[in-house]
Order: sequence, then C-alpha cells, then structure tokens
Amino acid sequence: MFEGKSEKQARDEILAMVKNYCDEYHNRPEEFREGDRIAYAARVYDAEEMVNLVDSSLEFWLTAGRYADRFEKELAEYLGVRFCSLVNSGSSANLIAFMALTSPLLKERQVLPGDEIITVAAGFPTTVAPLIQYGAVPVFVDVTIPQYNIDAAQLETAYSKKTKAVMIAHTLGNPFDLKAVKAFCDRHGLWLIEDNCDALGSKYTIDGEEKFTGTIGDIGTSSFYPPHHMTMGEGGAVYTDDPLLNKIIRSFRDWGRDCVCPSGRDNFCGHRFDGQYGELPAGYDHKYVYSHFGYNLKATDMQAAIGCAQLKKFPGFVEKRRRNFDRLREGLSGTEDKLILPVPCENSRPSWFGFLITCREGVDRNKVVQYVEKHGVQTRMLFAGNLTKHPCFDQMRAAKKGYRIAGALVNTDRIMKDTFWVGVYPGMTDEKIDYMAKIIAEAVEQ
Repeated sequence: MFEGKSEKQARDEILAMVKNYCDEYHNRPEEFREGDRIAYAARVYDAEEMVNLVDSSLEFWLTAGRYADRFEKELAEYLGVRFCSLVNSGSSANLIAFMALTSPLLKERQVLPGDEIITVAAGFPTTVAPLIQYGAVPVFVDVTIPQYNIDAAQLETAYSKKTKAVMIAHTLGNPFDLKAVKAFCDRHGLWLIEDNCDALGSKYTIDGEEKFTGTIGDIGTSSFYPPHHMTMGEGGAVYTDDPLLNKIIRSFRDWGRDCVCPSGRDNFCGHRFDGQYGELPAGYDHKYVYSHFGYNLKATDMQAAIGCAQLKKFPGFVEKRRRNFDRLREGLSGTEDKLILPVPCENSRPSWFGFLITCREGVDRNKVVQYVEKHGVQTRMLFAGNLTKHPCFDQMRAAKKGYRIAGALVNTDRIMKDTFWVGVYPGMTDEKIDYMAKIIAEAVEQ
C-alpha cells in the first residue's frame, strides 16, 4: 500500500483516511425526538481529535512526549499561569496538589500528619481522600444554597492552631467566594488549593481583575475525564505560579525524583554526576535521587494529543455551556415555588458543568428524579451529598476521630436529601434543553 512512498507521505495518507473515517462514522448529526435519552454529559469532538490521536500513536512513544509538552504550555498560556503539569486524572491532580504541601522543602509551612485542612463534605470524595490517606484532618464546613459552595462566614469558626490549608472545589462550575476565602487564607497564612475539576473556564473578579478559577489560590487542579469541560479520556492537570511548588509538583508526579531533566534526556542540566544528596555517595546519579515519596502519574502522549485539539475548541465549549444554562433557567421560570434554581456566585462568570436543582419543602426529590429519568433525562446527585455519611467514614465515625465538623452541616444534609442536577454540556441542542425544562416542570406538578 505504501510502496515507493516516504514515511511522511504514508503518514499523511493514513491521517487523511482517519479524518474521512471520523467525518463519515462519528460526526453525523442526530435528530432528537422527545423521549430520546439525554445524557448529563458527553464528548464533543471532531476529526481533529482523532487525527491527533492516530498521529501520536504512529510515533509509538507511548508515554508523555511532544504533545504533552505542547498541552502543558498551551493550557498554562490559556489560564495565564507560569507552570502546568499534565497528569493521568483529576483525582491524581488533587492527590499531587495536596501532597505538594507535605514537602519538607516548604519548611515551617509543611503540612504534617495531624494538621487540619478546611474543606466541605458536599462534593466529590477525591478532594478529601488525599488528606485522610496522608493523616491530615479534614475539617468540614457547611455550604450555601443556591450557590452550593462553602459558607465563607463559617471559616473563622473552623479555624484552629492546627489549620494549615483550605482545599475546596468550585461546585459544578460555580466559583466559591474567592474574595472571602482568599482573604481568610492570607490572614492566617494558609495554603489555598482550588479544585477546579468541574469549573475549567470559570472566571472570578478579584481586586478589580477578572481571572480564571484555579489561578487565584496557590495551586489549581483540572480533570479531563469524558464528562468534563474538555476531555482526553483520562487526564488532569496541576497548575501554579510558584516555582517552588511547581518543582515539588513535578517531583511527586515523576516518582519523587529530585532531578528536573525531561524524561529521556540524560544530563540535560549538565550536573548529573556532580552533586551531593542526603547520605548518598558524592556524584550519585541525580536521575535516581529521590527528594519525595512520589508516584508515576504522568499521562500518555496519545491522551495529550486529544487534549491539544480539545483546547482549541474550549472557549466555544464554555460559551455554549453558558447559553445552555441560561436557556434552561429561563425554561424553568415559573417553577420557583417548587424548586430552588441555581444562582452564580457574586463577581463570577461560571463555566457551568451542570444545572443544580433543590426541591422545596413538600416536593419529593425521589419522585421528581424518577419521573425525569423515566422520560429520558439523565440526572445526577451532587456527588457524595454528605461525604461523612458514606461507608468510607464508618470506622472514623465510630471512633469519633480522623475528621472534624465545624458547626452543623444543615445545608449539606439538605442537599443530600433534596438536590439533583442535569447537564448543560456543549453538545446539547436547544431542543434537548427545552425538552428537559418541560419534563422537570411536569415532574414537580405530579
């Protein structure tokens, strides 16, 4: 098939066929009919992602390479941060972001086992799991409705002499009160980690400047799992403006290595064999010196290749999410006597991940959700609802140790009982949005 052709010619022919294949079999428009299943999220892509994927696979590099380098550079430029590290999932991003704070290189600001981290229970468990696994103590604060983010008024109540950091997520794209949270952290000298996995593209105005969420605290994290704002299948990112934190993040991601030379480039720094580290012999190979107990959490170049194509489309994804959210909210006007509809945080422009709904007193969420699901609209809970009620907390709950609750989790429990959400992803058509509004309105009138 490729006889007499150069490698480039053969490659170009393969990629042209891939494009044609994707255009023919993956991107045919589907007509929506009432009752068809409407997923809460789905991949939105075209031939560019598939061509990049195959282009990377033909190199057979397999681990992180040129596409990974390009993605890190382009995402950092988009967000306006100095440093970005690609990882294999959003959960890994949260793990590394927290573990970076445990580095001895941070001296008196190092998080130690037994130190307290302020967070919320109404969210996804991998925001909290790294703290517990390390031996830090999560301190749970209640959230507000209808913003569904941390109640900043309770932060001082949660604070103690052991508090070292705040680690919380922007709920379904709606930024938390960054002005209040950042001021609290600055006042007490605390680290701030923004779990930005559900909010990539959201913006918040602070000190007169509009910035992307994830870039205002010390470290931000993202996820590129298929339902998220953009995808590379599995994948995530950790970003920061702090050179020391970036060095620590890279070390934890790359086996805990002290060396910062790129993988596969021996002695890039020119000092591979002339250092003295710990109690190792002088001149010990720096590529095998470990400054942290790290992991291997790199993504592959094939994943990054998809991400590079997605990133080009990303600003359009954000605008479509906003339009879909606004259309659904308008479609549900008139239901406010039965439903609490979501409200964006003040000073923010959310990149909505979903549309949160809380049933008012007398409206049974289970009946509403079952009606909506029966009519083809996929729903989700607000993840854990109240994480401390789950089986993973059984032993800690019985022992009455390992975590602390500041005040009462009144709204958190309300969310667990009365809240659900539906999608607004950019692949949704106006017909789908309007149908969802119709079905939800019907459901509350049962």
